[in-house]
Amino acid sequence: MFKVFGFLCAIFCSVSVLATELVIETWRVDDVAIWNEKILPRFHERYPELTVRLAPVSSATYDQEVVQRLSEGKAGDLITCRPYDQSLQLFKAGYLMELTEIPGMENFPRFAQSAWQTDTGAQTFCLPVASVIQGFYFNADIFKELGLTPPKTREQFFAVLDKVQSDGRYLPLALAAHDNWVVSELGYQNIGPNYWHGEDGRLALIEGKAKFTAPQYIGVFDELSRWKPYLGSAPAEMTEAGAVEAFANGKAAMIVAGSWAISQFTGKVNFGAFPPPVAKEGDPCFFTDHTDMGIAINAASKNKEAAQKLVEWMATAEFAELFSNAVPGFFSLSNHFFELKNPVASTMMGWRDSCDSTIRVAAQFLSRGEPSLTAELNQLSQAVVLGTKTPMQAAEQLQKGLEGWYEPQQRAGSAVVPACGVVSGLSGAVSTSLGAEPSAAGATTEAMQAVEAELLKESARAAKPVQ
Repeated sequence: MFKVFGFLCAIFCSVSVLATELVIETWRVDDVAIWNEKILPRFHERYPELTVRLAPVSSATYDQEVVQRLSEGKAGDLITCRPYDQSLQLFKAGYLMELTEIPGMENFPRFAQSAWQTDTGAQTFCLPVASVIQGFYFNADIFKELGLTPPKTREQFFAVLDKVQSDGRYLPLALAAHDNWVVSELGYQNIGPNYWHGEDGRLALIEGKAKFTAPQYIGVFDELSRWKPYLGSAPAEMTEAGAVEAFANGKAAMIVAGSWAISQFTGKVNFGAFPPPVAKEGDPCFFTDHTDMGIAINAASKNKEAAQKLVEWMATAEFAELFSNAVPGFFSLSNHFFELKNPVASTMMGWRDSCDSTIRVAAQFLSRGEPSLTAELNQLSQAVVLGTKTPMQAAEQLQKGLEGWYEPQQRAGSAVVPACGVVSGLSGAVSTSLGAEPSAAGATTEAMQAVEAELLKESARAAKPVQ
C-alpha cells in the first residue's frame, strides 16, 4: 500500500512540476492568438515543464493597471515594457529585476538596450524585443487607376494628394485627427526627421543646442498645416478606427500609419508603403524606427528561474525570426539575421539600408517635465492640423514649455545613445526626479507609492488640454 501511495505521490509531484505557469502582462491584445498558436508552442517544445499565459490589457489602461497589480503583488511573472521612463520608474521602485548580465543580452546593440537602461547605461532591466517603423501606406489599386507612383519628395507627395482630390472618388489622406497622439507620432514625429536630420536634430534638442523655434522644427508644423484640405470634410471627427476602416475598405488612397497596422490591412486591401518624402530628389532620408517593446521579470515573481528561461529564449535567433514573421510590423531589435515573409514589412525594414533611423523626438529625457513634451506635442500637432494654432504659435509654445523645466547642463555623466547605434556622450544630461540607480532589491514602500503616483500623474498630463 505504501508503494502505491509513493507511486501516486510521484505522479502528482510530476504533474505539479509540469503545471508551472508563467504569466506575461501585455498591452498587445491583438497578438494573444498569435502567441498561443505560433510562438509559445516553439518555447514549449524546449521547455515542456513550463506553460505560458498572456494577460492582455488595453493599451490605453495598461500602464496604470500594471503598476497597480505590481503594487498589490498580483502582477504576472513577466512584464511587457514600454520604452524609457515608464519602465525606468518601475525598475527604480524595485518592481523589475536587473537583467544586465542575463545570457543573450549581448545579442542586442547598445542603442536597443538604451531604451531600457538607467541614465548612465550601468543597469539594464528589460530585454529589448521589438521596434516599430512609421511611414505612409498607399492603396496600390487606386494608384494604378489614377496613374500615380509612390512619392519620393514633398512636392510629389502634394501632387499625389491634389490628383486624388481632383478625381473626387477617394479620400486623399486618412489621418485620425481626432486622436491627438496620432497627429503627433504619425504626423509631426513621422515626417519630422527629414527636416531635422534624424538623430542630429533629436540630440541637439536634448543637449540644448537647438530650439523648436528653429526653421527645421517649425517646417514640420508648416507641412502639417497644409494637410487639412486633404483629410475629408470633418477631419476633427476622424478617429484612428475610422481612418483604418477608410483605408482598409478602399476609400482612402493613403494613410499615415505605423508598421503595427500591417496586420489590420493584410488580406483586406492591396497596399504598399513608402517612407516620409524628402525635400528634393537625392537628399539623405530619415525615418522613425522606434524602440517599442521589451520584456522584464517581475522582481516579486515566485517563478524567477522559469521566467529567466523564457527571457533567454526571447534573446535567440529562433525567437527573433519567429516573432518578426508571426507579428508583421514588429521588428526584432537583435543582431540576428533573418528574412521577413510579409512583403510590406520587408519593404519597411529595408528602409534601414537606404535611410538613417531615429526614435520619436519626445521619447528620451525630454518628456520628464510638467506638462510632458509628449503631451504638448500631441495637443499642438493636432491644433496645427486643424488650424486652431499657427505653426509659429505651436513652436513657440513648445519651446516655452521645454525651457520652463529642462536644464541640459544640470547633470553630467549620463550618455545618450543615438538610435543609429553610434554611442554619443552627452556633456550635460537632464534633470530628473527619478533619483539614483539602486538595485531593484532595495525598493521601499514609499518608492513604490511614489512611482504609482508618478504614473497616474503622467496619465493626467497626457489627457490635459494645452492652452
